[in-house]
Amino acid sequence: MIIFALLSFPVLWAFAWGKESAWNGQTPPGTDTPGPFWPYYVPPGAKSYDSSSPLIHFTGSWLDSFNSMYVATTLRWTDEKGAAARMTFVGTGIEWFGGLDRSHGIAAVFIDGKKVQEIDTWNNVSRKQQRIFWTFNLPYGKHTIKVINLGKGRVDSPVIDIDAFVVTEGHMTLPMTLPMTLSLTLDLSNAATQPGQIQSFASQTQWTLEQKGVTGVSAMQLTVISDTHALIIDKVEHNPVSIGGHPAWAALFNLRTHAVRPLKVESNSFCAGGTFLSNGTLINVGGNPVVGGYTSAADFGDLDGLQAVRIFEPCPSASAAHCNIYENHSRIRMASPRWYNTVIRISDGSAMIVGGSKKGGWMNNETVNNPTIEYWPPKSIHNSIGLPIHLPFLVRTLNANLFPIVFSLPDDRIFMAANQDAIIYDWRTNQEQHLPRIPNECRVTYPMAAAGLLLPLSPEDGYTAEILLCGGSTIDDKKPGYEISSQDSASSQCSRLLLTDQGIAAGWVVEQMPEARHMPDAVLLPTGEVLIVNGARTGISGYGNSNADHPVLTPVLYDPIASAGQRFSSEGIRSSTIPRMYHSVATLTPSGDIMVAGSNPNLDRSEVKYGTEYRVEWIGPPYMKKNRPLVHKPPKALLYGQNLTLSVKFPPSTDKARNIKVALMDLGFVTHAVHANSRLVYLSSSLFSDGHSLQITGPPRPAVYPPGPGWIYVVVDGVPSVGFQVMVGNGDGPPVDHTAWDNLLKMTAVDQYEASKKTKGKKKGKNVDNTE
Repeated sequence: MIIFALLSFPVLWAFAWGKESAWNGQTPPGTDTPGPFWPYYVPPGAKSYDSSSPLIHFTGSWLDSFNSMYVATTLRWTDEKGAAARMTFVGTGIEWFGGLDRSHGIAAVFIDGKKVQEIDTWNNVSRKQQRIFWTFNLPYGKHTIKVINLGKGRVDSPVIDIDAFVVTEGHMTLPMTLPMTLSLTLDLSNAATQPGQIQSFASQTQWTLEQKGVTGVSAMQLTVISDTHALIIDKVEHNPVSIGGHPAWAALFNLRTHAVRPLKVESNSFCAGGTFLSNGTLINVGGNPVVGGYTSAADFGDLDGLQAVRIFEPCPSASAAHCNIYENHSRIRMASPRWYNTVIRISDGSAMIVGGSKKGGWMNNETVNNPTIEYWPPKSIHNSIGLPIHLPFLVRTLNANLFPIVFSLPDDRIFMAANQDAIIYDWRTNQEQHLPRIPNECRVTYPMAAAGLLLPLSPEDGYTAEILLCGGSTIDDKKPGYEISSQDSASSQCSRLLLTDQGIAAGWVVEQMPEARHMPDAVLLPTGEVLIVNGARTGISGYGNSNADHPVLTPVLYDPIASAGQRFSSEGIRSSTIPRMYHSVATLTPSGDIMVAGSNPNLDRSEVKYGTEYRVEWIGPPYMKKNRPLVHKPPKALLYGQNLTLSVKFPPSTDKARNIKVALMDLGFVTHAVHANSRLVYLSSSLFSDGHSLQITGPPRPAVYPPGPGWIYVVVDGVPSVGFQVMVGNGDGPPVDHTAWDNLLKMTAVDQYEASKKTKGKKKGKNVDNTE
């Protein structure tokens, strides 16, 4: 079966890269037929100057062309070597739009008299209104851009043209840059704190905060795929990076060089979920319908993302040159539409897909709620034969139950939290066990998003599971939207629940963060501590800068094994100046630092307050500057219960009684404050008498660490090594139930929401699109 090959073997890609794709289009209001689409876009907070503007000064021989395909129907071009276009502007950034084709050649771009880039505008396919150059790395003030035809390229007398310049006018406190890199260390350690709430850790020293690189596409979804790259997925919008003649909404980000490689995605991945499978394949599932008409200027085509299963095969290549995303909705799809669904890997290596809404919107409700789970690959479990399985929990938890917090537990059951409630779900028996309600009417899922984590698992206590929930809101989810204010306070509550009979009987243990947060990201460190970053003190999640306010700029470290009242600390941790609001992300990296990116509470790219953020920050814990353990020739695989010997070079120490831990980690798939699959399992280990041979033992069973990729960090006296990637288990794909798969394809339609929308539109004599 061809689909089975996608689970087990590399995909043979067959994209026609040189051909214009029919789905790359913009749908005008009142129709569902895509027309031509170009990357040219003027976001709020920017201003466009077409080629006829008197502010653009031309030297040399230039000619005018007039066509409806040009910005304001005008374009100016030259084939004269040395001919130049110059514009002086006030702002923080500028973009140059023009054409690409086989007659074009190489141009030099100067900013304020300094040459910053040479750009080849030759292209095998003729394309208009393309973003040729962009930079947002300028301090606010007066600047000059100059573009010169260098008279060289693949043809004689090569052409360059100017269609428009778009100036970012708003003042930005920290610059964003491409292709240059900005690095700075901020010393804001005297940021205001609340006495008595932040405790001091004796071992704490100064942390670092650097801003290096930009993501090119807004970082709504983030996961680390290798020791060199992270995968970033966004929604369809006018991101600066382009692919195939249109803006990209996915990219690979090089963790070492910060280079960005755009990826082709065929459907709208807005608010999708994701997980790795047991063979290392990543699936990205769900999304939003085609967003057209008046609701968005960023409609790139007619492929609905609600049922999409996007395939990203394992891609360990340092160059990432052949890494791609594959879609085939006719053969590979979910049974039902899902927007804001959570996806986890379970003990058999397959994916459990939980909840969501049947179409885009804001607050969930019973009309669009999808109170079901399904599996990928599909299963015949509980007589479902590949179709969704009803979950009453997702009915009881309306309205604020999107992106539920879900973790696979060491006893092979599933923890779920949504709104104010929590359960343990036995996926093998389809039974729910109710847990105590989250205290103090605190809601923890979208749009009152809190951070949720499964705290570190250890063999010392038999891998006993404990859940941590931090932040959220007490806003009534039955309130009309117009009664909810961006100034309504978020919650500072952190709640812990030990998932034993005694712990459940005792209920949630509550403590308070130094500051209230919703939309926070909680990142597990190899040391077992948790870094809480991002979010806002007021409001709730959702589009528009009217939904949330007062960004929280100072991270806080949480030590789960410290004494109550002494678990939070911001000592030595730098404060950022970049608000990270809705659609922000953060993840641990293989090197051990924390990558922070994203923030985009906007329908499309914007340059106004809380605009679309592309800058990347790197938070360095104190251990990054210490002598670190070094693992020589690390293994590539780890079987359950297997004993392996690592050769480790330990840092010098006068203490013979070293504290050595081996952390096996899943770095998670991060979006909307949900860190799906985030996991830290301490492995049994013992040091041989030679002082450098360390024996480790694989997890005892798949429920403790579901089969699939992981990262191992050797932690010595609180200092971790650089992480190395291993495949946990035998590397086989998850079980494929052909009967269930065939039944899913038989009983469900391709892109059923889009088909139903068009049917309704024909009945009414107009296009219908109620998405937000």
